[in-house]
Amino acid sequence: MRYAAALEGEAGKSLPPVHLWNPAYCGELDLVIKRDGTWVYEGGPIGRARLVRLFSTVLKREGDRYFLVTPVEKLGLKVEDAPFVAVLMRVEADGGDARDRRLVFATNVGDEVAAGPEHALAFRAARETGPENGGGAPYIHVRGGLEARIARAVYYDLVALGETHHIDGEDQFGVWSDGVFFPFGPAADLVE
Repeated sequence: MRYAAALEGEAGKSLPPVHLWNPAYCGELDLVIKRDGTWVYEGGPIGRARLVRLFSTVLKREGDRYFLVTPVEKLGLKVEDAPFVAVLMRVEADGGDARDRRLVFATNVGDEVAAGPEHALAFRAARETGPENGGGAPYIHVRGGLEARIARAVYYDLVALGETHHIDGEDQFGVWSDGVFFPFGPAADLVE
């Protein structure tokens, strides 16, 4: 992307308005975001964290496709599962009640979001496993339809905060964050 060098100095500042950019499609990049969060270009991992962060700020999702966009270019890329990985979680408590707590997640590309009304937690089958193979995974909405898969170690911390809550006549196991209960599934299926 020809604007990468110019934008690299801008990484870490406010995000560009990619939702407003609708340039012409320019083709595919040999770029894959692996399930573990590694960005691989032409077969080799991108080693510069600032460059990965920069590219993450111009990532856009349209339906099931992902693109890197600038005001004048739109290039397709492959994402194996979710484009980001939530690698850290911290608990912010505003009292003793679980309903008052906020769960804040940090991603591998430097985004930080609190699960709540604007950033939903969801438990679903990962792209590559599919529901037919079992194996669900937790995800959090980061921005603009982009999600982070919650890393296994963070997931264990999340489950440790879980509790049962009665919803629509059924006990659900899940967590509270920012006043919202996020169910992982029926408590009878998940809690022994």
